Order: sequence, then C-alpha cells, then structure tokens
Amino acid sequence: MEPLTMAAVAIGTVLATKALEKTGEKVGEAVFDQTAKFLESLKQESPGTMIAIEQAPELPLDYGKAVLEIEAAAKVNPQFAQAMQELATTAEAEGNTKLDEVLQEIKDTLNARQASMSKLDKFADKIGQFVQAGSTGKIEHQSF
Repeated sequence: MEPLTMAAVAIGTVLATKALEKTGEKVGEAVFDQTAKFLESLKQESPGTMIAIEQAPELPLDYGKAVLEIEAAAKVNPQFAQAMQELATTAEAEGNTKLDEVLQEIKDTLNARQASMSKLDKFADKIGQFVQAGSTGKIEHQSF
C-alpha cells in the first residue's frame, strides 16, 4: 500500500473507531491497540493534526490536509511510518463490516482521484505537445 493510502486508511480507522465507539460498537482489541499506538506517535510528529483529529466530528477535519501531513511525517520518521502501516494493516484485517465499508470508501475515493489526476496529467501532456508543436510551426491533430 502506498504511503498516501496508508495515511488515509490510518486516519479513517481512527475516525471510524471513534464513531463506532460512540454508537456502542467495539472494534477488535488489535485495532484499538494499534490506534492508540498510532495516536501516541502522531502526538509527537504532528500535534496540530492530532488535535484536529481529536476534535472531529465536532469541528470539521480537513481530511486532505491531515492525510498529507501524516504522509509527510511518515516520510521523515520510520517509526511513525511503521505505526501508520501497522494500523492500516491491522484495520484491513479486522473483519468489522462497518470499518471495512469506511476503509473501502476511502480507497475508492483515492483511486478515483488518482484516475482523475492521471487523466489531467495526460491532458496537460497533450497541451504541452500542442504548445511545442505550435512553436515549431508543426501542429498535428491530437485526440484527447
């Protein structure tokens, strides 16, 4: 799993665990323990992100910003990256239907965004080719 996806899954797991507990449902002990370990690491690496996650859903969480901050922290701290990976792996293996639904939605959203970005990258390349062709006087028909 790539770091961005792991970061999104880790945050999603934390938020889903919090939401499930509010409704009286419990996640498995392994997920609970890995969530606590991850949050402890997060407190050290990105206290602002930790506070924002703790305040959700009472205060809106900028999920994208949180994911990017966690991904950045994981790139510079191998122990934090390990805690993030362990949480994501444990959550995926949990077998809790509601947690699985949340994690699948996160992955689907990321995949859709990556597909859109890929299309935009291809479109930008075509524009670049068009601009270069125009500066050389050669313009070829390009289909998008």
